[in-house]
Amino acid sequence: MLKIGVLGAGHLGKIHINCIKQIENYVLVGFYDPAEETAKQVEAETGVSSFGSIDALIDAVDVVDIVTPTIRHFECASKALLKRKHVFIEKPIVATPEEANALKKLADEAGVKVQVGHVERFNPAFIAAEPFIKDPLFVEAHRLALFNPRGTDVPVVLDLMVHDLDILLTIVKSPVQHISANGVSIVSPTPDITNVRIEFENGTVANLTASRLSMKNMRKTRIFQRDAYITVDFLDKVAEITRIHDTVDETNPLSATITLGDGTEKQITFQRPEVHPVNAIKTELESFYDAIVHNATPAVTIDDGIGVLKLAYRILDAVDASIAKVQK
Repeated sequence: MLKIGVLGAGHLGKIHINCIKQIENYVLVGFYDPAEETAKQVEAETGVSSFGSIDALIDAVDVVDIVTPTIRHFECASKALLKRKHVFIEKPIVATPEEANALKKLADEAGVKVQVGHVERFNPAFIAAEPFIKDPLFVEAHRLALFNPRGTDVPVVLDLMVHDLDILLTIVKSPVQHISANGVSIVSPTPDITNVRIEFENGTVANLTASRLSMKNMRKTRIFQRDAYITVDFLDKVAEITRIHDTVDETNPLSATITLGDGTEKQITFQRPEVHPVNAIKTELESFYDAIVHNATPAVTIDDGIGVLKLAYRILDAVDASIAKVQK
């Protein structure tokens, strides 16, 4: 059993608290939130003790779950690491690449486990589709959300697009070669809508769009490779695989045969791999427990989180350059 405490009891923090209560291998010692009214309300709703300070909570636990606003991530994580506590930290890992480098140094010195909350890795639709993903050539992702003031303290790239950047870096194992991007600020000081084209050294190209001013919610990624077209719907938890075969099997009812211009026949098959419903946040927290007790590498490492953050900042720089060019 590991004693765990949660820093931050806002919307997402409360979800973490309720998930941890369902994990029998954790002992949820308590939580801390600087807003007194919020702390009282969450304590009454969940029955979990509220602590009076960050330090008091950190001293009482083995594992610290950081679900604060991004600008507080480094402060909270560094306090925990200096006391050699294992740290689960929500995405994005910290606010800036400079903080990320400093946090990495602290984590290495502490010799503890750190996992970053890129929860889409645990989305059951992605888990179902991942075995079919092999050497993508083109990736297209749309992550659109209805407006919500929560999260507008950072650009939409850090608020929403980071999910798709993590998935992209998970399935494309190649350095980024070139980035072109643009964005528009509409209701907040930073871009609310951003589109980016990312070119990798191995030739893979990705086109990602994130918006927090959409008329509907969408979290869909399409992956094209030499023998397949794969769709992952992260919102509706559906994976679809469309594959092309040189050999035609007329007995397959879930298929269609096409004739090319040279008379060659190919078969297209359609598949929906089984998606097993899971609570992705609960699953990622369970995986962190396993990494700690079995001394294994966390599912989403601190290096993964830093890689996503640094790519996000390269995109933000490209957006700034694009905006500056237009304003000339």
